[in-house]
Amino acid sequence: MTIVEEMAEFIETSSFEDLSFQAIEDLKIRVLDSLGCALGALHSETTNHVKEAEAELGGNKQCSLIGGGSTSPDRAALFNGALVRYLDFNDSFLSKGETCHPSDNVAPILAASEYADCDGKEFLVSLAIAYQVQCRLSETVPVRVHGFDHTTQGAFAIAAGTSKALGMDAKRTASAIAISGTALNALRVTRTGKLSNWKGLAYPFTSFAALNAVFLAKHGITGPLEVFEGNKGFNDAYSGGGVAIHWEREDLEIVRHTILKKYNSEVHSQSAVECMLKLKSRFSLDPEDVESIEVKIFDVAYRIIGGGEEGEKLTVQTKEQADHSLPYVLAVALCDGEVMPAQYFPERIKSADVQELMRRITIVPDREFSLRFPEAMPCSISVRTKDGRTLTEEVEDYEGFLTHPMGWGMIARKFERLTSGILDAEKQREFEDVVHSLDNRKISELTNLLKQPVQVVAPSTARRS
Repeated sequence: MTIVEEMAEFIETSSFEDLSFQAIEDLKIRVLDSLGCALGALHSETTNHVKEAEAELGGNKQCSLIGGGSTSPDRAALFNGALVRYLDFNDSFLSKGETCHPSDNVAPILAASEYADCDGKEFLVSLAIAYQVQCRLSETVPVRVHGFDHTTQGAFAIAAGTSKALGMDAKRTASAIAISGTALNALRVTRTGKLSNWKGLAYPFTSFAALNAVFLAKHGITGPLEVFEGNKGFNDAYSGGGVAIHWEREDLEIVRHTILKKYNSEVHSQSAVECMLKLKSRFSLDPEDVESIEVKIFDVAYRIIGGGEEGEKLTVQTKEQADHSLPYVLAVALCDGEVMPAQYFPERIKSADVQELMRRITIVPDREFSLRFPEAMPCSISVRTKDGRTLTEEVEDYEGFLTHPMGWGMIARKFERLTSGILDAEKQREFEDVVHSLDNRKISELTNLLKQPVQVVAPSTARRS
């Protein structure tokens, strides 16, 4: 068999019973986290533009839209995926050469599961498959170094998980994955230089296109089954030595190795924000007392968000630029005492205090820290004050990292904060109850909740003292 046929056999034979208790719990935690991010993004102008564009094009009303309405599965995956991704507050998987956000798969698999009238167990195992495929490909065959985006591996994952949800056999699943993986290779420029709205829409668009590939295969369209090992296939393009994954030996446990965000910023900044807030609290540090700040951090963070190879990070005018700028994120953390959606409102981004402070921050890659990543996310910050003091703090990780995982209670509190002003307390509890017992429910019980119209209130711009 070809590699994609072996993958399809793994997908067809995988079942809910293969999931450990902890993997099931972790999947539910990530579903609730993703839905909190999605509901919290309903006020966004960007996601509203996506909804307007899709409404203009139309679509059979088969799948639920978060916040009200319905459309076709592919368009539901696009819009709901845009909501999950917009805040840049959902989970991540770290490897040395690639980072991805596997909960980006929640929206397409939810759409496919609703279309197929799945139960919660079928949804959860389909989601676990998508996690396994995306994360294993990301750590085994990183594409960033070749100038391509992590949505490239995601194309395989979306097709894998949605094929499972739709109940397709191994033969058609293999073609679905082959079509999607061949067609959807995205450029890394999505996340370099002057960032645009596309940063948050690249994966949702991949979901939209991948679902089309899956439905084509469902109706008998065949794909290039040598997508990995064939002449000028994936291996030739990216991996050199080939994809070293033996799918017959894979499990569904990689979700347990993904991490959650405590702060609303790019994942590699999480420990740095933790460090800055500890320093602020420990020394009662006032931003106006700061002369300069030096941040030492691991090389991946420096390259992506610290002003390294993916572009300077001091030109910050939009939300997309701000959440991928380590200087901005640390400046606003010191000024406001938190990093949440309100820290990305246009008026906050453009405020003189944070714009001036970020220019006093220097980011330096540290070789020792780099060697310890991704098993740790070390960061140290030294602040030179105007009265001549030097204040320092160092951290290894943050709450949400593998060494300090977030449990259900903390994610429930995050969900409640993100949905404050959108859901009342009773509705919040209902969402939490449905997700926590999803393995004993139909997926329609969740989608019926999601599609109820809501009153959208933007988060407060008030800052902490």
